Amino acid sequence: MSTGHGKKVSIWVGSDHGGFEYKKEIIGLLKDKEIDAEDVGNFTKESSDYPDLAVKVAQAVSEGKADKGILVCGSGIGMSIVANKFPGVRAALVHNVETAKLSRLHNNANILILGERVSDPRILPEILNVWLGTDFEGGRHQRRLDKITTLEKKLYKK
Repeated sequence: MSTGHGKKVSIWVGSDHGGFEYKKEIIGLLKDKEIDAEDVGNFTKESSDYPDLAVKVAQAVSEGKADKGILVCGSGIGMSIVANKFPGVRAALVHNVETAKLSRLHNNANILILGERVSDPRILPEILNVWLGTDFEGGRHQRRLDKITTLEKKLYKK
């Protein structure tokens, strides 16, 4: 997968212990698609703190080191809270194929967030395919994202 400019897409992936199994599956699905996937951990099922992993991925996306990110914890809520603290990050907690599509189409989400304990593992491949394959619609949605960017600039004084 490329950005359309010949550059391969870089996706950083992280999970705490509650999202470990989904993360392993996601890494495999991305590799099957020949997408560069940077696994930032957790590397075992041992208990870990979701903020530590969310920071790695969100900071990489915020600073442009990664094009996109994927985060998984038990519910997805904790990862969402942390990731959306970073300027330029639009992390979307997705529960099904429709929310995956809308997160890209309307919100240009650059981090996909999943909850392993609250979503159906059978649709994980389809969620990933739709999220990766849906382009931002722009138009009225761009106007709304511009408002978010203006707010971030005020808050972070960039």
